[in-house]
Amino acid sequence: MRVATARGFRDVLPQEAAEREVIAEAVAAAFDAWGYGPVETPAVEEYASLEAAAGPLEGMAFRLFDLDGRLLALRPEMTVPVARLAASRLLPAEGGPLRLRYAAPVFREHASLRGQPRQFTQLGVELLGAGGPEADAEVVALAVEAVRAAGLGRAVVAVGTVGVLNALIEAGGAGEEWRAGVSAAAHARDLVGIDALASAPGVPPDVARGLRAVPRLRGGGEAVEACRELVAGLGCDDALDGLATVWQALAVLGLESWAAIDFGVVRGFEYYTGLVLEVYAPGVGAPVGGGGRYDNVLAAFGVPAPAAGFALGLERLHIAAEEHGAVPVARGTDDVVGGPSAAAFAAAAGLRRAGRRVELLAGAPAAEVAALAASRGARALLAEGTGLTLLGGRGGEPEAPPGGVAP
Repeated sequence: MRVATARGFRDVLPQEAAEREVIAEAVAAAFDAWGYGPVETPAVEEYASLEAAAGPLEGMAFRLFDLDGRLLALRPEMTVPVARLAASRLLPAEGGPLRLRYAAPVFREHASLRGQPRQFTQLGVELLGAGGPEADAEVVALAVEAVRAAGLGRAVVAVGTVGVLNALIEAGGAGEEWRAGVSAAAHARDLVGIDALASAPGVPPDVARGLRAVPRLRGGGEAVEACRELVAGLGCDDALDGLATVWQALAVLGLESWAAIDFGVVRGFEYYTGLVLEVYAPGVGAPVGGGGRYDNVLAAFGVPAPAAGFALGLERLHIAAEEHGAVPVARGTDDVVGGPSAAAFAAAAGLRRAGRRVELLAGAPAAEVAALAASRGARALLAEGTGLTLLGGRGGEPEAPPGGVAP
């Protein structure tokens, strides 16, 4: 039988796993510094619960039946599971705001020809029970700090709002097919398609002009004002005011060089209601993260409350770090300890208590200990009685007398 992993899944070997662990710990520390506490959710959710909150998942979620005949799904993302957890376990008792973080694998189905991974790890936060531009600004600022903590020398957190596109679609006055077409083209960043739909019969000139221009607007605070002129009178002033407040907050924090206003950002999930963001890094051909405001999701679980958050893809962060020449340095082995078993176990335990990272070769001779230590770039130590001998030279010959090695 040929041994292989399933399409879209892969094993992660020790070096890569160790580097990814360094990134995950650094990002978690950034989240923790803002008061976000860890949560975990099951890998499997009720399919109906996911779809009620996230919208149609056909073709996206892995589905399975349990022995009771209930339809389940592997979680395709973490926002909805965390919202379900908060709505059922935390918000009724504690109220908001809640600040939660997670690091967890998610699973998405893809057609075989797309060549995309079907399992990846999300590092993310959810700010639940807090609305308004100040909460949006917190989420965006934390996204910037997270990518910096991951070791990326350069990245851009692109920030937009679905409020403007929704206002343009509403003002277009066309039928459902046209509305769905504009939405799909915007999600796909298909500017040619949007231009064609803007030229459809019956679309008001000001709406057509906005559809053609708004998705191309990008920059700083001036982009917000340019958008305001294009969509004046369409009822999205609050969305633009909020975006301006977010930009001002980033400027106060000195983070605006890591961010950009981008009205072309439209997230794939249908639950976003306001601010949306995507994170881009040079050398990576897809966003390394994304998120936004989703004020209607918690209502699907019976606890209406505003919410916002984002997630970064650990695998893409790792690729981006490599592209920057900033591969995380995973801690290696400090010492390899051999010698008679009882003495080796005791010596290794003492070294570990002193903070050393120790591999044990109990019962192994000096030459074997020295060879493994050389391959690890570590000290080779031979335990004898209550002492340790530092090995060196050809064949692991002793360099120091027993007992002469300090941790």
